[in-house]
Amino acid sequence: MRPGCGQPCPGSGRGWQHGGVTAATDSTLFPQVPDSADAVLEGLDPEQREVATTLQGPVCVLAGAGTGKTRAITHRIAYGVRAGILPPTGVLAVTFTQRAAGEMRGRLRQLGVQGVQARTFHSAAMRQLQFFWPHAIGGELPPLVERKASLVGEAANRCGVRLDRTELRDITSEIEWAKVTQTVPDDYAAVAAEAGRQAPHDPAEIGRIYDLYEQLKRERSLIDFEDVLLLTVGILQDRPAVADKVRGQYQYFVVDEYQDVSPLQQRLLELWVGERENLCVVGDASQTIYSFTGATPDHLLDFRTRHPSATVVKLVRDYRSSPQVVHFANGLLAQARGRAAEHRLELISQREPGPEPVCSEFADEPGEAEAVARRIRDLIGSGVPASEIAVLYRINAQSEIYEQALAGLGVPCRLRGAERFFERPEVREAFVALRGAARAGRNDALLDDAVDLPSQVRAVLGTKGWRAKAPAGSGAVRDRWESLAALVQLSMDFDAAHPGATLTDLVAELDERARAQHAPTVDGVTLASLHAAKGLEWDAVFVVGLTDGMLPITYAKTEEQIEEERRLLYVGITRARRILNLSWALARSPGGRPSREPSRFIKGLRPGTTADAPRTGAVSGSITGGRVERSPSGSRERVRRALARCRVCGRSLTDPGEVKLMRCEDCPSELDEVLYERLHQWRARQAALLRQPDYCVFTDKTLLAIAEAVPGDEAALSRISGVRARKLQQFGADVLALCAGEELPAASDQDAEHRE
Repeated sequence: MRPGCGQPCPGSGRGWQHGGVTAATDSTLFPQVPDSADAVLEGLDPEQREVATTLQGPVCVLAGAGTGKTRAITHRIAYGVRAGILPPTGVLAVTFTQRAAGEMRGRLRQLGVQGVQARTFHSAAMRQLQFFWPHAIGGELPPLVERKASLVGEAANRCGVRLDRTELRDITSEIEWAKVTQTVPDDYAAVAAEAGRQAPHDPAEIGRIYDLYEQLKRERSLIDFEDVLLLTVGILQDRPAVADKVRGQYQYFVVDEYQDVSPLQQRLLELWVGERENLCVVGDASQTIYSFTGATPDHLLDFRTRHPSATVVKLVRDYRSSPQVVHFANGLLAQARGRAAEHRLELISQREPGPEPVCSEFADEPGEAEAVARRIRDLIGSGVPASEIAVLYRINAQSEIYEQALAGLGVPCRLRGAERFFERPEVREAFVALRGAARAGRNDALLDDAVDLPSQVRAVLGTKGWRAKAPAGSGAVRDRWESLAALVQLSMDFDAAHPGATLTDLVAELDERARAQHAPTVDGVTLASLHAAKGLEWDAVFVVGLTDGMLPITYAKTEEQIEEERRLLYVGITRARRILNLSWALARSPGGRPSREPSRFIKGLRPGTTADAPRTGAVSGSITGGRVERSPSGSRERVRRALARCRVCGRSLTDPGEVKLMRCEDCPSELDEVLYERLHQWRARQAALLRQPDYCVFTDKTLLAIAEAVPGDEAALSRISGVRARKLQQFGADVLALCAGEELPAASDQDAEHRE
């Protein structure tokens, strides 16, 4: 298979694409430091090498998932510094999370480079603001707001607006969005409407709350997280001398995850760079998943327009995922629309073949969680480390049922986004104990029987609760043991990489890792939202809860919002190296009505479906060998050409489900619940007689539309989407009788034969 299908590149011999290149995403914990600038380039593929050696002028790196973008830019910086071309203190590398910045610093250290500033936008801006504020403004920099939501709530109360906890959180997020898009309170309502945002409250009231929130901060001499960027931009714009000092300090800039920059961050970057063009940006429009925070891929996609002389390098060789996973991911994006989709990258796997992705359907959520937990237990039993397995979901509320299912089988798990490793109490205590033992040296009786570094660490941490055997079950005791076990494992890796290393050497390594937030791997299955999984990878990934209404999430209405949900699934899929499982449940609880539909995004990718198939009701079928076997779905209905409008508010309808109901999902309806239940019971009987799935009679949405409209004749019934001439002839008399409140005679097999 050719490029785009996910198959490895063809070729012969052992060139860089056949073992001569180091895997882009795999590395040892303690690699040897390259002994020269040229050695830094060893193991890079041709495109990565081009990134690393193009050190002057604007450079735009379009890097697909798993293609080694962090590797490329860290080797670029390291090669430039080691070759004497880039002054280490003159380089500023910026990214979006402390973890990513810490990883970048850690990799540069492994490449023998010190002194380069690798920070988040906010961290870099805060340092500059703290330094220049006394001279540019006078006095000390105001402190940061400790509890932003509380201050927003106070502003709302003063405006006479009562908010529950959810509304308070959402309005706080709206204020943050307004600030990073440089929208002032008076303009919020108009700008939000133009941007197509679904405001969580009346936009005019949000504007007033936003305005009063800003007033309260000024009265109390406080600033918030967004003000750090706004104030830095203001000082650099208004005080040329300050801007000149910053530009004199930094001459070379690298921006990672450039598809996620907000308008405010882009403005700050422009002020840092000035008229110079020594700027390297790296990103992937297909991984833009933070537009709700103001992020936009437009800056990445327009880079060549702003910098006509830019060198553009595409990284498409995927070193992370198997050809099967890559093929699935490429297929997902092939159905995408919009500007980001027009610039999508076709990935080409560089790894050995693996198993096909598995799509699984379950009757209810507990059944889905239990099956996933059993599969994970089996993987661990076959030798896959628990730390190399992840369960990914759309919203954090989905995690609890998987925590319970895994705990029930004795499988350790950890929540992504929980407390940072180096901030955990047991880790802090371990640091104190190890540092004390290092100072005491052989004078500490605890170390009398310790013959090497790992045994010394085990002896010290044994006083803090570490044991050779993990405690049973899960919970706080197990979490504490996992943290200490990670430090023991790290000591073993460090000792293997540095024979003869002392406890003092290890403590220095741990201090450096804590500064860089370069945490060791903690054993346990990772539970994370799809957003939190960005930038991570595992051998086995389970993407769960894949139903319409969850992914895409129910409040994603516009095409742009739907496409971002598709990209979110793409990010989740591309976290998997070899094993990929996707699953969904037809009902929430055991015995519940199976009314859910599998995510529209995997239609055409899972067995038995095509991308252009019409959306129907819940799938009827069974799982065999990890593949969904669908029952025949009947003939395809002709698409209505007439414009559908909501019968409540009159808005034009485009969503198939809303067209079927003839109203917006958010508009009020008058549902006859008794009729709805009778229609369900009648449909079940008809489906059984016809030996077909329920939805082949009528879908859930059609039944809902009938129960809302309660048609009184065939003409009214035929106007409901989903009731075509054939079905009107087959079932019209029964449905109209039910709508009239009549009782139907018991159906017979002979009746079914006549209807067929």
